[in-house]
Amino acid sequence: MHDDSRSLPDHPASVRAPWRDIRQVSVARSIGLMGMGAVLGLGLAGYALFTARGTSTLAVPAEDVALVNQQPISRSDYLLQLQALYAVDLQHSTREEREKVLNDMIREELFVQRGKELDVASNDSEVRSAMVNAVELEIAADALTTQPTEAQLKAFYTAHQGNYASEGIMTVHDYVFPKSAAEQAADAVHGLKSGTPTADLLAHWGAKDSPSVGDEEFYFAAKLHLGDRLFDVARGLTDGASSMPIEMPDGIHVLYMVKNKPPVPYDFAAARDQVLNDYRNKAIAHLSAGDEAFLRKRANVLIAKDLQ
Repeated sequence: MHDDSRSLPDHPASVRAPWRDIRQVSVARSIGLMGMGAVLGLGLAGYALFTARGTSTLAVPAEDVALVNQQPISRSDYLLQLQALYAVDLQHSTREEREKVLNDMIREELFVQRGKELDVASNDSEVRSAMVNAVELEIAADALTTQPTEAQLKAFYTAHQGNYASEGIMTVHDYVFPKSAAEQAADAVHGLKSGTPTADLLAHWGAKDSPSVGDEEFYFAAKLHLGDRLFDVARGLTDGASSMPIEMPDGIHVLYMVKNKPPVPYDFAAARDQVLNDYRNKAIAHLSAGDEAFLRKRANVLIAKDLQ
């Protein structure tokens, strides 16, 4: 009898399982590797998605104490709130104190987010003002934290030296004559050279002492009461001096200076703090104007025809 088993060649393992032999093409191996690559790619993508900044995550970053709808509650803000409320640091606070502060901050964040959903800012004037103030403070941050050099401050002081002086003080009387009483006004000027006018002399001249002046007051108040033109004359008068008649729409004015103490300029050392404050305010105004121009440029602003 013929033994068929002797005629069959021995099959190597690579023939019996070709996917194991990298020298042979294997559909099963290709599909398997593709599947493994897809799973690995999806895993890496998921990790990147849930750990990237600004995306949803189940882990609270080390710099925060909580996430409320993915909005962080800063650890530094939490510690400041704990210190402000209980005057203790984290190490010396009780569990109840920590929970109270955290719950309050979570509640605040929830209400802020709800306010955004309701668009409270468009309806509540206080909220709108707070938002405007927050933006202005953000704009001013650079100017407030930047320290100008002494040379810059001295140059600013020199350019605005008139702003750095003591406040002037004056006591001045403003006598008003009718426009038809030019002669009486001239007599009053002559008479005032002899001394302070009395009520009888005022009646004789037909003059009225303006009730808005006559008391000792700062220069800015005297300017407010007298007006620019009369104040410019008054500030040049010495004690006991009178002005020439000044014709104004309401009559003829004669000023009599009882006491005039002009402003005294401050030197740079005395004015430095005020100079620094004014320097920063000017820088803030410059930054604010630039940001406003930028926001207007990119915005679509429509103005009613009757206000154009």
